[in-house]
Amino acid sequence: MVQNLTIFLPLHPLIYKLANSIVSCWEKNLYLVPCKLPTNLNYVECALKTDKLIIQNFCYQSHQFSKIHLELVRYEQKLDILHCVMFPRLEYSLPIFGCDLVIGKNKISAAVADLSPTNLKVKLSKQYQQKLSQLKSHDFLVTRDLPDWGDIFSEYCIFIQPLNLKEENNFLEQVENILQIHCEQSANSKIISDHEKYLNLQGQEYYCNRQKQNDKTRRILEYFFGEEWADNYISQVLFSTNN
Repeated sequence: MVQNLTIFLPLHPLIYKLANSIVSCWEKNLYLVPCKLPTNLNYVECALKTDKLIIQNFCYQSHQFSKIHLELVRYEQKLDILHCVMFPRLEYSLPIFGCDLVIGKNKISAAVADLSPTNLKVKLSKQYQQKLSQLKSHDFLVTRDLPDWGDIFSEYCIFIQPLNLKEENNFLEQVENILQIHCEQSANSKIISDHEKYLNLQGQEYYCNRQKQNDKTRRILEYFFGEEWADNYISQVLFSTNN
């Protein structure tokens, strides 16, 4: 059973809607067991003058996934953040599910969801492509450009800035559908060869290395905790595959 998401943080309602939707899909489709994080990193809090940062992490494993991570962040008076990533076990040729939601004081800055391929072709399987192409499409008024390191994302990546309640709900619906497809495909996945496992490892490491180039995350963590702590957190919690 997944921990209560509302224990500590007073976050934006859309963060909770998305978090609970993700967790509900996990509980419906996967058998979850706890995945241990480094000591004292499940809940982190730091205050500097008038600034305060709170981080709450939820981390699990399942038969097909070595690490299923949900991070909720409250940067008081400035940002509410949801970060989610699902790293597959190397024995299965599955993409990496990732989802991020960043909300400032007056607007949603970014809403991202994707199934990032980690195979040699950097392309989703035909089964995934077929399922994703059948999803109802939504026209969002503001789409965001991918960052310079964004070559890890698939052609189905959603990267938008929702402007109203309808667009928020459409984004939630898309995430739910993408995650449901992912869970269903993972249940039908077959164990692969040792060579393919090695290629999956390379793909996951490349994904992590590209994500670590996100300077915005690093700057916030370094401001509160210092460079060494930020490096360890990014490498051991955010982008550690647990493989």
